[in-house]
Amino acid sequence: MSNAATAQPRPQAMQTAMARPRILIIEDERALTDVLSYNLQREGYEVLISNDGQEGLRKAQMQIPDLILLDLMLPKMDGLEICRDLRAGERTRAIPILMVTAKSEETDQVVGFTMGADDYVTKPFSVKILLQRVRALLRRTDQGAEQTDLIEHLGVRIDRMRHKATVEGRELDLTPTEFRLLECMLRQPGRAFTRPQLMDVAIGEGAIVLERTIDVHVKTLRKKMGGEHDFIETVRGVGYRFKETK
Repeated sequence: MSNAATAQPRPQAMQTAMARPRILIIEDERALTDVLSYNLQREGYEVLISNDGQEGLRKAQMQIPDLILLDLMLPKMDGLEICRDLRAGERTRAIPILMVTAKSEETDQVVGFTMGADDYVTKPFSVKILLQRVRALLRRTDQGAEQTDLIEHLGVRIDRMRHKATVEGRELDLTPTEFRLLECMLRQPGRAFTRPQLMDVAIGEGAIVLERTIDVHVKTLRKKMGGEHDFIETVRGVGYRFKETK
């Protein structure tokens, strides 16, 4: 009896541990992975580490983390290729990806977002700010999972339950961030949203990001919309809106 009684809390403890968000760090700078791992574990996250691209992709595909911190310049397989492969996989396409890289030019950010990154942090960075980005990405993922409605306007359709966006029946290959941006504007056609408002929706309230980050996301979203790119209008001095009528 006493042995059974002492054993009872163990399944509950294991369940609590399993409930911790799992973060995969794919980074070849071991000193940096040590710092990130230490701080993430202090915040209550389960941390996985990979120091090369091939192993990182394999861990992501096998263990399905809740979020990935991904360096761009990696041995064996670069970060952009990893990002592309993750977005192409049915089980991994919705995993939030936060790129951590020394490349800081806007063109590099555009390439990263086009490949499917949700956010972008340049080295050197503040660990405190990075943790805020991680919390924001995880929070918006949880919030998005709760809604399952359909929205349609001017032939553009958002299906939240299936996480699918289409234009005249043509499916758009959107990142989670682009999906949320499109949904936000599509819900209220004609309304002008400021960049901070769009950042709160797409990146997370309280996250510290540059306003041009939204401009980069909108640029890649328009490109993916093809002939309907002009449905997203720029409102000078304000931000963006979805066209109300054709």
